[in-house]
Amino acid sequence: MSNQARVKNRAPAPIQISAEQILREAAERQEQHILDPIVKIHDAEEYQSHLSDRRKHFEDNIRYRREHIGNWVKYARFEEENREFERARSVFERALEVEVRNPELWLRYAELEMRNEFINRARNVLDRAVQLLPRVDFLWYKYVYMEEMVGDVPKCRAVFDRWMDWMPDDNAWMSYARFEGRCGHWDQAKEIMKRYANAYPSSKSFMRFAKWAEYEAKDVDLARTVYESALVELEPEESRQARVFGRFAAFEERQGEYERARVIYKHATKLLHLGQEGTQPPGEEEVSKWEQEKRNELYKAYIAFEKKRGDKAGIEDIVITSQRAQYEKRVNEDPRDYDAWFEYAKMEEENEIEGVDNAGKVREVYERAIANVPPSMEEKQLWKRYIYLWIYYALYEELQQHNLDRASKIYDACIDLIPHSKFSFSKIWINAAKLHIRRKDLVSARKLLGKAIGMCGKEKIFTEYIALELALGEVDRCRALYTNYLKQMPHNCRAWSKYADLEKSVGETERCRAIFELAVSQAALDMPEMLWKNYIDFEIEEGEGDNVRALFERLLEKTGHVKVWISFAQFEGTGVGKGVVTARDTFQRAHDQMKEAGLKEERVLLLDAWRVFEKQKGDAESLAKVDAMLPRRVKRKRMRTDENGAELGWEEYFDYHFPDDGDSKAGNLKILEMAAKWKQAQQAQDSSSSSEDESDDED
Repeated sequence: MSNQARVKNRAPAPIQISAEQILREAAERQEQHILDPIVKIHDAEEYQSHLSDRRKHFEDNIRYRREHIGNWVKYARFEEENREFERARSVFERALEVEVRNPELWLRYAELEMRNEFINRARNVLDRAVQLLPRVDFLWYKYVYMEEMVGDVPKCRAVFDRWMDWMPDDNAWMSYARFEGRCGHWDQAKEIMKRYANAYPSSKSFMRFAKWAEYEAKDVDLARTVYESALVELEPEESRQARVFGRFAAFEERQGEYERARVIYKHATKLLHLGQEGTQPPGEEEVSKWEQEKRNELYKAYIAFEKKRGDKAGIEDIVITSQRAQYEKRVNEDPRDYDAWFEYAKMEEENEIEGVDNAGKVREVYERAIANVPPSMEEKQLWKRYIYLWIYYALYEELQQHNLDRASKIYDACIDLIPHSKFSFSKIWINAAKLHIRRKDLVSARKLLGKAIGMCGKEKIFTEYIALELALGEVDRCRALYTNYLKQMPHNCRAWSKYADLEKSVGETERCRAIFELAVSQAALDMPEMLWKNYIDFEIEEGEGDNVRALFERLLEKTGHVKVWISFAQFEGTGVGKGVVTARDTFQRAHDQMKEAGLKEERVLLLDAWRVFEKQKGDAESLAKVDAMLPRRVKRKRMRTDENGAELGWEEYFDYHFPDDGDSKAGNLKILEMAAKWKQAQQAQDSSSSSEDESDDED
């Protein structure tokens, strides 16, 4: 397919449709809303006639859709609203003949009797329902709720007993116990919960029993007995669950029995192998993911408990042992996981900082870590993380153990290991040299940095070496280093500028000027604009206006950039330059050259800078002259093309029309100028006519 953009046809459609026409047609085609007739009943005969009509309507609906329960319910509701309860019951009975095992239908039938306070009838309906559908819980809930609301406790208890014979779920047993609690019969409630625990011997039932005993029955001894029974009487797959130990320990902690809680946690740690993820307990089946998460949560709770209630030694032993096991697992799975080694060593260092003598363990971790050399000697990317192991190892020996000799040996071993013929790391060289300086061994530091320049030769090594010698006041050594620096990197403008700044700082003006001259004469530079700017600023600070002017002329021979012209003209307007007249001449020279080159954007920038200059140092006449040279911005169109020359469509752009340009393009704008003048005249005429009308109105 072609990449050429398609131009949309924006011509008006032959048949136009207005918004008014759309709204009118919508109103005409709208269907008329038919309202139900309002029935007004004046006597009993009309009322009976209305009931007959409505009953006929409901009977017809039932005849059409006999199995639809909603029709039966609506019919019964209608009879109830008209206080025809016998008819409503008849409707429900007929509906039950259609679908007798529908629990919703039985519930609606019972609610009808309850709403109208026919308690015995509601009791009969619910009794029939639970006999027919004993596994539908909400029918039982409705039955016991009604009995409790009417205050018939024996009958409610009897219903609950009938329900419990069917072995319902946990919530039914809890409802029975809570009912007895509301009635104040706590002994019976406890017996019910015991029946529940015996009926469902699982960790879930025991935990609910214990929670109920603690919070609702307020019987701490019973709750403790239930927890102990769960650990002793249940099967191993039920009792050896993390949540059983967790809730038991949390219960003892809430009761203030911290030693009991600690014993439970320790027993769980030993039995479930907490803190040793990935280790399978002997004789136990594979642990599910959910159970493993619960065990991790239990171990975290144990740690939190020891932090709150235990001593420091116990806390450290729990936390560090767990973390050490996790890191060992990570580094064994992937020995070149350097992030794991970093975290492992940091953990051991923090443990040492907190007071435990752990230097041997920290060194062992670092030694094991640096033994995992990257497999490739060609790719530097693989070595970047590895090198930081050596750096952290040396910093640990220096800052924590204060063993500078051992840290120096670590740096030397790292330098010997790096394949410098392929790549090198300036950070290692610099850190090793700074360590020698902190050891007050300046000779070794200089030798090492000199070796680094020969083997590595990176810019950062030169800058650090020069900063060291400059801090020591060795200017001659700095000059020698800058010489070698620039021999290796003659294109580095930053190095040339710093070298010149050094000579300037020691008062060697001629040396500084010579360095700048040598720098600008280089064939290739990475940032020549920075170098020329520094050179010109230096001459301005020295007050050498002729030299500055010569530098600007030389720079303009290399590049005619508009910013150079602006800086040149602004310089002439300063105290070092020749004055405002020369600055205007410089602006005019720049304007003429850019006009010949056809650089419109640059001319606009130049004129803006010239205008600002005239506002600051010129007069009204000179400012008006510059304003007269300012261009007019015009919007135009041109055809866009791709790389192959295919047309892509029209685009708009802004062009500048200068007053002093030739008349070749002025004819194109003449019509626009005349139109603008005509528009201004029309606006003036309209404003004058409106003012006259206002004056006439006032008269």
